[in-house]
Amino acid sequence: MSMTGNELFVKALQKEGIDYLFAYPGGYAIDIFDELYKQDSIQVILPRHEQGLIHAADGYARATGRTGVCLVTSGPGATNLVTGIATANYDSVPLVCFTGQVPTNLIGNDAFQEVDIVGITRGICKYAVTVRDRNDLGRIIKEAFYIANTGKKGPVLIDLPKDIMLQEGDEHYPKEVHIRGYKPSSGVHMGQLKKAVNLLKEAKKPLFLMGGGVNIGRANETALALVETTRVPVITTIMGKGSIPTSHELYVGNVGMHGCYAANHAISECDLLFSIGTRFNDRITGKIEEFAKNAKIVHVDIDTASISRNIQVDIPIVADAKDAMEALLKHVKCCEHKEWLEQIDGWKQEHPLDMDQNKGITPQKIVQCINEQFEEGIFVTDVGQHQMWVTQYLEMNEKKQLLTSGGLGTMGYGFPASLGAKFAYPGKPVVCVSGDGGMQMNIQEMATAVSYGLPVIICIFNNSYLGMVRQWQQLFYDKRYSSTCTRRRKTCSANCKGPSKDCPEYTPNFVKLAESYGAYGMRVEKEEDMARAFQFAKGNTDAPTILEFIIDSDELVLPMVQGGKPLHNMILDC
Repeated sequence: MSMTGNELFVKALQKEGIDYLFAYPGGYAIDIFDELYKQDSIQVILPRHEQGLIHAADGYARATGRTGVCLVTSGPGATNLVTGIATANYDSVPLVCFTGQVPTNLIGNDAFQEVDIVGITRGICKYAVTVRDRNDLGRIIKEAFYIANTGKKGPVLIDLPKDIMLQEGDEHYPKEVHIRGYKPSSGVHMGQLKKAVNLLKEAKKPLFLMGGGVNIGRANETALALVETTRVPVITTIMGKGSIPTSHELYVGNVGMHGCYAANHAISECDLLFSIGTRFNDRITGKIEEFAKNAKIVHVDIDTASISRNIQVDIPIVADAKDAMEALLKHVKCCEHKEWLEQIDGWKQEHPLDMDQNKGITPQKIVQCINEQFEEGIFVTDVGQHQMWVTQYLEMNEKKQLLTSGGLGTMGYGFPASLGAKFAYPGKPVVCVSGDGGMQMNIQEMATAVSYGLPVIICIFNNSYLGMVRQWQQLFYDKRYSSTCTRRRKTCSANCKGPSKDCPEYTPNFVKLAESYGAYGMRVEKEEDMARAFQFAKGNTDAPTILEFIIDSDELVLPMVQGGKPLHNMILDC
């Protein structure tokens, strides 16, 4: 029997068990959408912008661990995916992205809505290919799902020319994959593992650094067992937050540019750094020459290319985080060091993470209120100061999950990603924390949320600024707030030094904007109203709720390590 490429496309998604397809139609994808119309096993979700669409697929993938799938048309539809593809690539999120394309005889002729999307995205995804032969379609789709969700996970793009998809061909969809040159790492090198275990036995000041690979690998229970067996303290990257519960006595905190005092000092003073699932990017290391300079370094990572790329390590172990930790558990014993733990506890007491508690509404108080109001749920952030405050103060345990754009730092990610998470888990609370700047980058997805009845709770930290850039301007650019004030009008002074009574009103009114979409909204300006606001939001079960928290423009994310400085050289107060 034979079928068209469009029919095989639908069959392939059904065989892969895809339940949600985040998709936006267009001329060179219209035939695929027509075929999707004829079935009901795959729910096609129509967001309002392709960037919102791919971030939603990303949020779905991170929340579930499954592959997110999206479909757009050619040209601008395809290019609107680029930021989302790069976002997923940096954070190892499995996506398969399908793009419509002009017929093969028009490729290269500057046809209407033609772009070389494979060439554009080749450097920001695991694999990108244009299907040139109808007979290859089934194999290529099967390989795409395999590549996206094996090894170092990531996005794959398949470009689908219109004529190829209309051609008749074999209905066969492969059950297995055989790709020459692509053999994901499996197992653990026991020789390297035993060397690492010996270093752990000898260390006087050992430290675990757990990164996003632990969460990606769903290895949290294994990580907790390893920590409790060895009694070694743990620090995390932002992406690794939640690797073990934040309430655990051996959890120290996040490390890096906005890491806590104790974590940054611990990594600077340890004699063994046992890193699992992080690539040591610049926001984590600070000045490379000073990074863990007293320590032997063991690096476990699934990606061979990530090992010794930024930091030279002593013992490389190429392996999945969960596989490596399960193997470690068979060989390690308790190696508690009382004086080392006491030293770390002393750093915690010396400079705890804490903001001024006498200032009314502060970011810390908002996040603490979230902790009190939600015992479980999925928490999604946008990018900026609010993101750092959430990673500092949000309490994490086995019932909670944190989704955030760590590697690329994509403003506009949070809200659509929270919708993807809500599609995945409609029964779980989903809380999106955003800034007033990032929220407006994909605000159009309010229509998507209302259309599908998604009661996501959106907490907007409104300080009337693009806060993270403003913080750098305050600290390092003599308060020259160039293009960061979101209340600015053409009548404002060119050398504005901050908000005053003469400033115009903030635009938009988020409460009225939410209501215009058919959603709910509430502005919170007093500390005593915070709990009531969350109760109001939790009571709205048919549409999203925006809670707009008005915070001081001068609030800073502290501690802070200036770029290129050693981790122990922290700005603690201003």
